[in-house]
Formats: sequence, C-alpha cells, structure tokens
Amino acid sequence: MTDNLPNKRNRLLIVTGLGIALIIAIFVSPFASQNPDGLDRVSQDLEFDHKAVEDAPAQKLPFYHVFESYDLRGVPEGLARPLAGLVGTLVTFGIAWGAGKLLSRPTTNHPPSNQEGTDNE
Repeated sequence: MTDNLPNKRNRLLIVTGLGIALIIAIFVSPFASQNPDGLDRVSQDLEFDHKAVEDAPAQKLPFYHVFESYDLRGVPEGLARPLAGLVGTLVTFGIAWGAGKLLSRPTTNHPPSNQEGTDNE
C-alpha cells in the first residue's frame, strides 16, 4: 500500500502545479502590459520594425486564425485574453505531458528477489 504513495504525491504535485498555472493564466493575464515585448520592442528601438514581412510565416500556421496576439478571436473582449491563457496553458501542459509519456522509459515494479545462495534453510 505504501508503494502507491509516490504516485499519489506526483499526481498531487501535477494537479497543484497545473491549477496554479491555470489560475495565473486566467486571472493575471488580463493585467498583462500593452507595451510591445521581445523582438517587437527591439525592432522599434532600433527602428527596423518597418521591414517586417507582410505575409509572415506565422500567419500560415493553423492556429493563427484562432489567436490574435494574446487574445482568443471571436470571443467578447473581456474574456478573450483569459480564455487564450486557459487554452494556451492546457495545450502547453498537454504537449509536455505527451512528450514526457513518449520519452520516458516505462518503469517496472518487480518485488525484490532473493539472491541465490542466501537462503538460510
């Protein structure tokens, strides 16, 4: 019965972590800064933002039509960002979970066996 304890702890850790990530994604994302981030900011600072490709490769991705910047398209404005955070967090978790399942070796729980020659009969 104690063999199952690590599995319960792992499950609790995963559920707790996912829950915290979802709370942050849903309730904190509406307060995200409206200022440009990353490459957008650098391109503006160094004044090469006008050289952006109009037909960017990202616009050809299948999920481009679902998300716009950090918002979910086709959803009321107040819900667009929290729902995008929710979906993005769940998709990221699903990809990480799936990769972990595919890339990890299966564990076998064999009971410890007696070594030969150690019987005290």
